[in-house]
Amino acid sequence: MPIRLEPQPSLKDLFSARARADRDGRAAAGMFINSADPSVTEICACAGMDFLLIDGEHAPLGLETIQSHLRAMAGYPVIPVVRVPALDPVLVKQYLDLGAQSLVIPMVDSPEDAERAVRAMHYPPRGIRGVGSALARSARWNRVPDYLARAGELVTLVVQIESAAAVAAAGQIAAVDGVDGIFIGPSDLAASMGLLGQQNHPDVVAAVKAVIGQAREAGTFVGVNAFAPDQARDYLAAGADFINVGADVALLARATEALADTWCATGTTE
Repeated sequence: MPIRLEPQPSLKDLFSARARADRDGRAAAGMFINSADPSVTEICACAGMDFLLIDGEHAPLGLETIQSHLRAMAGYPVIPVVRVPALDPVLVKQYLDLGAQSLVIPMVDSPEDAERAVRAMHYPPRGIRGVGSALARSARWNRVPDYLARAGELVTLVVQIESAAAVAAAGQIAAVDGVDGIFIGPSDLAASMGLLGQQNHPDVVAAVKAVIGQAREAGTFVGVNAFAPDQARDYLAAGADFINVGADVALLARATEALADTWCATGTTE
């Protein structure tokens, strides 16, 4: 008898009425995975976060490495999310075929960009995703029943708003059919506003909060990257549905600095 498998939940499942109730209404929280070592991913996967965001844009992670990360997370109750390097239908197809069900597409500046992303996520006739499910982990090599017909329901598309142009079009982007969520990137947004390195500048914070409001008006879940706890709480108070609160490499960097400050500073005694 052929084996039949069901895929794991995707990111949008964190925002169902039942999932929100199970969290007592709190926002979802997650962190970046930038290390190339799947053991680091597995350690983070069993820490209790709601999702882990594997960063294919800024980290040295290729297709094979990201597949290893997805496998390292598969045994734990955490949602895998992958940020692709760019809005490229070929890359989107490959990441989906790896079994990444939730994708973040960076640098989406317009409704037209968002529509291109939607089309890349879906098989024809809705989109242009190439068909290779018999060869791919996404369908567990054709062990997921009716995968081709169900694939659109199993994936989550999150587009990243991180430019002044995208802020101006945020309401239209959030309203594009097939866009499930919005992820705001304050660092690139600050740079596009002429405020490089000043993601906590009042103008940047105001722009982020404006996007949060427009996404919620469109009925689209919305989140933001905010490593500083006070900033994260401020965005949650403004209505963010999820928050990205750290990164594996940043945690390691700060923790090793703290050890060095304690044990290697001038004047340290035995």
